[in-house]
This record gives sequence, C-alpha cells and structure tokens, in this order.
Amino acid sequence: MRFFSLRQTGRAVLFSMGMSAGLVLSLNAQAATVKPATVQADAKAVSQNSSARLTPANSTDGIIALVNDNAILKSDLIDAVNQTQARAQAAGEPIANSAQLQSEVLNALILREIQLSLVNRVGLKPDEAAINQRLTQIAQSEGLNSLAALQQRLDASQAGSYASLRSKLIEDSAIQSLQQRQITNLVRISEQDIDAFLASPEAKRLNQSEYQTIHVRVPYMDDYSRLSQAQRDEALEVAKVLRNRLLAPNVDIAAAVAATQGSYPIPLQGGDMGFHKAAALPTELSSEITKLDVGAVSEPLVTPEGIDIIKLANKKASDTMIIPQWHTRHILVKVDELQTNALAEQKANDLYDQLRKGADFSGLAATYSDDPGSAGRGGDLDWVSEGDMIGPFEAVMKNTAVGDYSAPFKTQFGWHILKLEGKRQHDVSDQYRRNMARQALYQRLAPQAKEDWLQELRASAYIQVLE
Repeated sequence: MRFFSLRQTGRAVLFSMGMSAGLVLSLNAQAATVKPATVQADAKAVSQNSSARLTPANSTDGIIALVNDNAILKSDLIDAVNQTQARAQAAGEPIANSAQLQSEVLNALILREIQLSLVNRVGLKPDEAAINQRLTQIAQSEGLNSLAALQQRLDASQAGSYASLRSKLIEDSAIQSLQQRQITNLVRISEQDIDAFLASPEAKRLNQSEYQTIHVRVPYMDDYSRLSQAQRDEALEVAKVLRNRLLAPNVDIAAAVAATQGSYPIPLQGGDMGFHKAAALPTELSSEITKLDVGAVSEPLVTPEGIDIIKLANKKASDTMIIPQWHTRHILVKVDELQTNALAEQKANDLYDQLRKGADFSGLAATYSDDPGSAGRGGDLDWVSEGDMIGPFEAVMKNTAVGDYSAPFKTQFGWHILKLEGKRQHDVSDQYRRNMARQALYQRLAPQAKEDWLQELRASAYIQVLE
C-alpha cells in the first residue's frame, strides 16, 4: 500500500468577485460574457414580452421562471442584469439594459439553478478553506486585514451582505467542482491521442528548452525576383564560406563575419542572438534549430530576404525534469479497533529490537506487516518521489541513510519502521511532456464538452418561463 498525500487543488471561483463603490457580484461566467447568437428558446419569451425593460422602478417582484423545484424571481433577474452591466462597465465595455441582455442573463440564471439542483442531489460539500481564502483575497483587495473587517464593512452597507457573499462563493465553488467532475468524465484522452499530439507542430510549444543561436544572414543585392542567376550563386557561395567558418568550435563570430564579407557589396547581418525558446521563433527557424546538436551549423537556408546560416551555440534543456527518488521498504503495524495504540507501539518496538539483533527486514515485513499491498513483497514500496508519501513518512525517509532502517514512528495509519534501499536522480522528462500534452488536449476539448453537457442538462430539466 502506498500512502499518497492528499493535496488540496486550487479551485478557481466561477464568479469574478470585486468591490468598487460597494460590492459587485458578477453573474456566472455564461452571463458575464454575453453571446448574442446563443439565446435559448425558453429565455426568448422574455425578450418577446419585454418591450418595457425590467427595472426596480417598474417591477413588482414575482416569479419569472420555474426551474425544476426552484423559482427565479424578477428581482433576481434585475440584480443579475445590474451586476453584469457593472462588470462590463468596469471592463470598459458598457452594455445597455436591453431585452436581449435580459434574455441572456435569464438563460444564465436558469443554467445556474439547474446546476445547483444537481449539486444538491450529488451532495457536493464546500471546501471551507478555499472559501475563506477567497474571502481573504477580497478583503485584501479592499485594504482590509481580516475577514471580520470585511464582514463589518459589508454588513454596515447592507445587513446580511457578508453572509450573502459567502453563500454565493460556496455555490460558485460547488458549481465549478460539479463541472470539473462532469467534464473530466466526458473528455477522453488516449495514449494514442497524446502520441499524435507530441508528433504535431503544435507540440513545439511544450518544448521549454532554451536555445542560444548564432544567426547570420547573407542579404540579396536586389529583390529576389530580379536577381540574376550569377547574383544568386554569389550569395549562396558567401553563405557556404560563412557556414564553414562557423563550424569551428569557440569561433569568434565577428571575426568570421568580417572575414567572409570580403568584396560582397551588402553587409552581412546578424550575430549571437542569445537564448530563446523554439516556440518564440518563426516555424521555419524553430524546426531547424530543434534538429541541431550543440555546435552544429545548419545548411544555408534560402529565404526571400536572404540566405540564413544558423549555429546552435548552446542549449538549456529546461524541458528536462530530474527528480529525486527513494527506494523504500516498510513494516506497518496498524492502530484500529482490534489493536490499541499502545499494543501497536509495543509490537513495533519488538520488531525493531529484532532488526537490531540482525533479523532480515524483508522477512519481518512479510510475516508481520499489516500493509497487504507491500507485505507480500517484503515491505517493498518500490521507488517513490516527493509528495507520494504522507508527510511524517517522507520526513523519516529523507533522513534515513541508504541501507539503514528507522526507529519506529507513527503516522495516521499506525506505527512504521522503514528501510531505505536506495536513492537516485530520475529523469521524468518524457512523463512530464506527456502530462503537458494531456493538459493541452484537455484544454482544447473541455469547452465543447462543457457546452454539450450544459445543453443536455438543460434539455432534461423542467423549465417554464412565465410572462
């Protein structure tokens, strides 16, 4: 059994929260970015019957839509429209309170209610730490140093504002968790998909290596279309001479260019271009550079502007990822309803005494360890990396010498004794690139998967828009 640490992943909140001249709560991402071409049929009823726009002055609150077992009030729509306008105004793109805007905002409210209904059905719980962190960020953006100060300011403006904000953040976080869960299930990425992506030109942007290049150009004496064959041959000959000079190790670039210039009438251009990533270069140059070994020089590259020579002077392989790993064995003595902490500790100490007397670690683990996943292998956990094991286990592992074993120590699972069989620096670059490719493919496929899921969710919901 491997003890994986539970890492809290950061959750981006669906709503963009900000406060300026009071608190502005933006609508769901679908409402905040208005898409005139995507008005849903149910929401069109509002625009067809809204020649007089809803405003606080002309609205008597009432139900404007039924969504499953919930209702959307006119006041909800008015608030959401105001919030959307405020966000657009802050972004420098003000939008009018039109019937079309109200239709699209109502559609976003309907989608929100459908998702919240599903959140309640599946029982998603809020991450209190993440909610408090987001509230702390809002407080800091307003120059406040505590959540209590934020609550005091909001409630002083309008009673219950802080509770409303917290509730909204909880809903937003739950909706995003729901979306992540659903979209992850919908987006299927196979190993063959990753192979194809890594073989594509688009994968070059995953290459984080930096290349130091020497790039020199032999310019043409005239527009390429007007050059005589003799002039083209002359430029190519100069480029070949320059290439031969650049092949020398530790070459003085300026001297090589000056020596090649000779009687050529147009000054040669370029020199040491420093370090840069392949993805930042034009495709035709990056494809040449990434094929070169350090010290190699390209063949002359004929372009409409001149003939290019490129030498790869150095390379920082920042796309290479080397990580430390530890080969570990352990013996686990569980603490549970059948074995108290005191009994487990005593058993671990007895096993430790046997090890000190020369007992075989693997044999003791196979006989006495309560970890069914590793006991059959003599307690072998194989090679593990930072973050694979729970904190107390990793701390002892890092402080144990190769070939030695630890004293008994306790974790949430019980009492352990570990032995360190080896330590190494392991190249995980290929797995890193494959993970990056998987992430890139997911980002490409996720938006459409989300849109399809929302449409399916809406189609299966009971929705009635009232006149």
